[in-house]
Amino acid sequence: MKKLRLSIASVAIGLLALSGCGQGGTPDAPAEGDGAQAEAPEYTVNDSADFKDSKTWKAAKDAGELKVGVKYDQPGLGNVKAGSEQPEGFDIEIAKMVAAQLGFSPDQIKYTETVSANREPFLQQGNIDMVVATYTINDERKKVVDFAGPYYVAGQDLLVAADSDIAGPDDLAGKKVCSVDGSTPAQNIEEKYKKAELVAYDTYSKCVTDLQSGSVDAVTTDDAILRGYAKQYEGEFKVVGQPFTEEPYGVGLPKGDDAMREAVNDALQKGMDDGDWKKAFEYSLGSADDVEMPKIDRY
Repeated sequence: MKKLRLSIASVAIGLLALSGCGQGGTPDAPAEGDGAQAEAPEYTVNDSADFKDSKTWKAAKDAGELKVGVKYDQPGLGNVKAGSEQPEGFDIEIAKMVAAQLGFSPDQIKYTETVSANREPFLQQGNIDMVVATYTINDERKKVVDFAGPYYVAGQDLLVAADSDIAGPDDLAGKKVCSVDGSTPAQNIEEKYKKAELVAYDTYSKCVTDLQSGSVDAVTTDDAILRGYAKQYEGEFKVVGQPFTEEPYGVGLPKGDDAMREAVNDALQKGMDDGDWKKAFEYSLGSADDVEMPKIDRY
């Protein structure tokens, strides 16, 4: 899995062009890179899809739309650029790929911004049918939601000022470290690096604003996301480059809908087998030639 994590981190930096700050000091969505981008994938819709044993699928089919929770502020993964209303990134492509196998076309997907703290409540309350939002699979979350996947694995790292002497998580004692409330990276800091002072917001862009102003000493989340911000603010920040976890990203689903979980797992596996996963990756993150796809965990 390390091979996948490092590949994602290295290609994510090529996605973003240097840009300034938005109003109020909030970082703008990254501009599109100057390099050639892979052709936008098209996913064949499975018109014969029938998963009536799934309560979630049946309700979505009856409504004519699949409600998907995604991030809006994570470059290369789930992001809405300035002036746009449509999210884009690898998570979005995974959502389209899965939706197609479930019988939904792209225009039948309804995206909802889903921050780390509200992913479980949104699924439990029926606000969304699935979450594709850099959602780390872990045993604690499995108590309240189900997961399909993983569809890739990342690693937690640190974003710091370019002249910072922080070289890894062991240097965080007495430092202010920013992450997103309810996220796995925030939990890791609280549980494993207790001498650090955690600052938590609802989005990573707010953490980056604090890092710019010097209000915090580091931002922590998955390395692919951090490298996107480092490229966006080239010369201001650097990624420490010492990942200290592995984070398997899964598709979050309502608890107990086994038929839906199996259908999504099958959709992910099909995409890996027929090349759609690779197309989604290369369109969003760059070359997948050296990327090792993760193994589906059918628990």
